[in-house]
This record gives sequence, C-alpha cells and structure tokens, in this order.
Amino acid sequence: MLVTALSSPGALTRPDAAFWPTELRWQNFTQPLQRFPFARWALNSATIAVISVALTVTINLAAGYAFAKLDFPLKNALFLAIVGTLMIPVQVIMVAQFQLVIDLGLVNTPTGVVLPRLAEAFGLFMARQFMDALPDELLEAARVDGAGALRTFVSIVLPLSKPLVAVLVIFTFMWRWNEFIWPLIVLPDPDAFTLPLGLRFLQQQFGNDYGSLMAVSLLSILPMLLVFAVFQRYFVEGVARSGLK
Repeated sequence: MLVTALSSPGALTRPDAAFWPTELRWQNFTQPLQRFPFARWALNSATIAVISVALTVTINLAAGYAFAKLDFPLKNALFLAIVGTLMIPVQVIMVAQFQLVIDLGLVNTPTGVVLPRLAEAFGLFMARQFMDALPDELLEAARVDGAGALRTFVSIVLPLSKPLVAVLVIFTFMWRWNEFIWPLIVLPDPDAFTLPLGLRFLQQQFGNDYGSLMAVSLLSILPMLLVFAVFQRYFVEGVARSGLK
C-alpha cells in the first residue's frame, strides 16, 4: 500500500515495476484531501466507531456476566438462541432493520448506523466464556460482604476482565470502522458518509487512481493500528482465555 501510494500512475503500469519508486509522489496524499471532505468522513467514522465501542462493549460485558454467573429461567436456552443467530447472514435481516430505522426516523443519522448493531452475539459469547472461568469463590466472598450483583460486577468482575475488554474493543472498533454495506444503506447524504463510503469516490468506472486510493486507504488504517497498539498487551490473553481457537 505504501509503495503504491507513493508511485505515479506511469510507474504502476510499467512491466518492470520497481520495489521502491524512484520518484515519490506525495500528491497522492494531498490531492484527494483537497478534492473530497475526507476529514469530515473520518470524523463521522470515528464518532460511529467510538459510540459503538462504548455501548456494545458495555452490553456484551453485562450480558456475558449475567449468562455466566447469574441464575434465571431459560438461561441456557436463551444463550443458545443468541449464539444461533451467528448462523444467520446479516444480509437476510437488512430489509427489516432498515424498515425499523425508517420507522424510528433515524435515516441519515449516526444513531441509525449504531442502533441495529449494538448487541453482538459474538461479543456476548466471548464475554460469557471468559467470565465463566472466573472463580466463583471471589463472587461468593463479595456476596458475603454484602455486595449485590451490580457491585460485584463493577468491583470484582470488571477488574479481572481487562483482557476481555481489550479484545472486544479491538474487534468492535475494527468492525464498525470498516463497515460498508450498512452505512451505505442508512446514510444517503454524502456529508454523512463514513470513510469506507468516501473511498468509493476514488474508484471510477473506466479507471482508478490507485496511487490516491492506496494513499487514503493507508491513512484510514492508522486508527485501527493505534487501537491495536494500545490494547495489544491484553489481546492474546483475552482470546486465549475466552475459549476461542
């Protein structure tokens, strides 16, 4: 991506393409930013991704704790039903989701993008598997000391779940930052576009400016690399302890 982003169109079409361009074409980075509002689209993507991470991770952690450590009727049946939704392609329910967004008046808003994706079955499964391995003795000791379910969750479970939180943050941010189909349906106004939608403006019918396309694509992955760099120390532990292979 970096080599293509710094190459001229002529250098990319030569039969003897060099490993590194002889002339660095920095215009590939500046020209798209001048022609299109990529800064606004990046801000839209960041807003949707950050809100989604905060709400989705909170819901997954709370639901995972409930399914792992609390007793309530039909717990196992409900958990199997939720996990079973992973076998349903998201395209199957998009029409119903879009109709719901229309009925709520959320078309062309970040809320319309965030709301249908708040509860993730995959994240709930990971949270339940991780928290199921936490020692019950710690939770029983908290109950003996008079802590309720919420206090036990906040004071005992969450501090022990840092690896899980890191995994959920990375996965949720990556999914929401890269999401294309659902924002394309919900956001018809170009000013409300996210960054993946904006990249389509650099793909033309009769030819592509691959240098500019790769330059903006390279910039678009930097936030994901930053999020991974911040949470990577917990990432491997979180995946390993949640039972995934």
